[in-house]
Amino acid sequence: MYIYKTEILTVGTKWFSDKADENDAALLDQFLNERSADGWELVTYDYMATSVQVKGAFVITFRKQQ
Repeated sequence: MYIYKTEILTVGTKWFSDKADENDAALLDQFLNERSADGWELVTYDYMATSVQVKGAFVITFRKQQ
């Protein structure tokens, strides 16, 4: 049986585009590697932009054996 954990990783402020950039990808890599070191396995993630295109976030779900 697995236990699941969902987290939100807020990314840098965007002024002209709501897309993730290289800095956001590096932040995501660091975040995933930290959770992996704690035994968490990535299940899914999604990038969510805001309607005003200022700040977005990754919604990330992990799992590990109970």
